[in-house]
Amino acid sequence: MDATSTATGGKVKKGAARRKAGGPRKKSVTKSVKAGLQFPVGRIGRYLKKGRYAQRVGTGAPVYLAAVLEYLAAELLELAGNAAKDNKKSRIIPRHLLLAIRNDEELGKLLAGVTIAHGGVLPKIHSVLLPKKTVEKEAKSPKKAAKSPKKATKSPKKALMRASI
Repeated sequence: MDATSTATGGKVKKGAARRKAGGPRKKSVTKSVKAGLQFPVGRIGRYLKKGRYAQRVGTGAPVYLAAVLEYLAAELLELAGNAAKDNKKSRIIPRHLLLAIRNDEELGKLLAGVTIAHGGVLPKIHSVLLPKKTVEKEAKSPKKAAKSPKKATKSPKKALMRASI
């Protein structure tokens, strides 16, 4: 054993006592860096433990949850950025988030019951409220023009009057 351990009568001290002796300190590597993620794995793990969702939390659970949250955030930001670009804006606003969510089938299903403040609604006009198509009128009007002006009366009473005369 070391002279330090026999003198104190215990184990060799690690950590701060060893660094004072001149040992180089290793740079800490976060769990997020180890997992290759941007979202904080340690913080999510702490929230899982403090939230009392289960008695025990495995080491892989916060990594998996952070990866899923990071993917969802990246997907949403990409779609919202596309919506902002379509509206000729360089900044994402809540309206762009709403348009991104509601126009995507899977995100719309996931966030179906969510209300986004200052998001507005999807632009949609019901087909009943739209004016009738003019193509049908144009197709019928040449047929009426081909008939003689006497027979092309609008009301049935006038047609009976002309027929009797």
